[in-house]
Amino acid sequence: MDCRTDCGACCIAPSISSPIPGMPDGKPANTRCVQLADNFMCKIFTSPLRPKVCASLQASREMCFTHRDQALTYLIKLEEDTAP
Repeated sequence: MDCRTDCGACCIAPSISSPIPGMPDGKPANTRCVQLADNFMCKIFTSPLRPKVCASLQASREMCFTHRDQALTYLIKLEEDTAP
């Protein structure tokens, strides 16, 4: 499945502990990544600077649903369920 346009849920909901260009300490959960463009596309999607954890997260119907609000809800809940 390809990423849905106008979504960006996976660049907002999860926490990222590894450095991201512009966010050297990573990012907390439910925080917009600085690399998320206004069109909700990742600015460093094809860059080697993109964190491996980001590259490993693949779009799927089970995660993305049919609307970004559903995806955000799912990913925020997943983050809460897996937080230490």
